[in-house]
Amino acid sequence: MEFLDRLLTCADCGGEFIFTAGEQLFFFDKQFKNDPKRCKPCKSKRAGVGLKTATGPAAAGLSRTETRTECSECGIETTVPFKPTQGRPVLCRQCFKVKRAPTTGALVTAAATAEMVTGGSGERAAPSAELMAAAAAAPLA
Repeated sequence: MEFLDRLLTCADCGGEFIFTAGEQLFFFDKQFKNDPKRCKPCKSKRAGVGLKTATGPAAAGLSRTETRTECSECGIETTVPFKPTQGRPVLCRQCFKVKRAPTTGALVTAAATAEMVTGGSGERAAPSAELMAAAAAAPLA
């Protein structure tokens, strides 16, 4: 099928615009039945493009899902930005931070210290309880 540029009239402003062969091919591929009714500037105004300066889901009119639930650790009521699935623990912000903190820097520091104590040999000695407690108590940088 051969497509040729066509001149159409805008339903809003009454001006003429070109419905290009490429646009016609796109409409054909997408199986659109009707020709466009509006020129691009009128279509943009109608869609509200340019009115919103922010980006993201909130700017697009989508709201973020927030669910009220109970913290699995401390039991206080909290809101989370997702819908919890059954069988998985849900933590409040404070419990989440506490649970997450040891995995970031303290254990890495403890492991490096233990490696220095053993002299970097192939054997891995388990760090002592005092060393782990000191590493966990140290402030994270």
